[in-house]
Amino acid sequence: MRSGPGSLFSSPDNPGLLIVLGLFSGVAFMGSLLVGPSSVGWMELLDLLWGQASGPAGLILLEIRMPRALLGMMVGVTLGLSGAALQGYLRNPLAEPGLIGVSASASFGAVVMIYTGLAGLFTLALPLGGIVGAFAAVALIQVVSGKNAGTLHLILAGIAITSFASALTSLAINLAPNPFASLEIMFWLMGSLADRSYEQVWLAAPFMIAGWCVLLPLGRPLDALILGEDVAQSMGFNVARVRTQLVAGTALCVGAATAVTGTIGFVGLVVPHLLRKRVGNKPGSLMLASALGGACLTLTADIAVRILSHGQELKLGVLTALIGGPFFLLLIMKARREWP
Repeated sequence: MRSGPGSLFSSPDNPGLLIVLGLFSGVAFMGSLLVGPSSVGWMELLDLLWGQASGPAGLILLEIRMPRALLGMMVGVTLGLSGAALQGYLRNPLAEPGLIGVSASASFGAVVMIYTGLAGLFTLALPLGGIVGAFAAVALIQVVSGKNAGTLHLILAGIAITSFASALTSLAINLAPNPFASLEIMFWLMGSLADRSYEQVWLAAPFMIAGWCVLLPLGRPLDALILGEDVAQSMGFNVARVRTQLVAGTALCVGAATAVTGTIGFVGLVVPHLLRKRVGNKPGSLMLASALGGACLTLTADIAVRILSHGQELKLGVLTALIGGPFFLLLIMKARREWP
């Protein structure tokens, strides 16, 4: 029997997969605390878990690596969850969180803070600018696509907003007052978890958690949308409300994530695709699995960044793009072979 629209999320079709992904996420989180240029062993980590961390090792774990690992976990959950939700709503496995313009607009909001020099005046200017940019994108989407627009209008509005925000970002780089500002903007846009503190964690966490709480109840409506919008309407789901909830939830969590880390692409595309067949092709079940899978991938990629870096650290967004770009091309080639 189908549960009502008020259920939090669909029952998982593969609970064993969720357990495995949860364990991998925990292992990756611990690995993120242990890996780095400074040698910190298991004993220091155990001291941290028992609340007895002290000395230089304790300082490294608590003040440098813990915020980085927490952000990696939260950003991965955000990208995986929102990617699965968007792919379910659009019925398109090639969709990803940046499709509706939130990532580009959040990036532009943060770039404005760097360009104007406000980012150097107080620490929270950068993430606050990004969050404002994300909500501006949502407002534009609602205006441009219309209240009751379909998926095509949503995609077109997102493409237009992404293009415009990217152009404004390029303009800011072009007109930057000095080369150091241009360099800072370009490095930030590459996406990274390095040098983040608890201030960024506490600022972004409420928005990300709020976004998760908005997206998770969409599991059953998205399952119904597989059969088409008319069928979903007949089952008691308000498709227009689902769309608004999807855009708002994505803006909350993806906007906050982009605001504190820069653009980390392809996680929301790759993870749902890899897990889709293991949960029965149901968007509702895929969302929770993708959230855990996103955390695994983001934390693992961030560990790889630290291992592969020599001297200047490789940016996380660069590594995910190097992995995700070829994967995306393979998806397109596979989809082309399946087209009539």
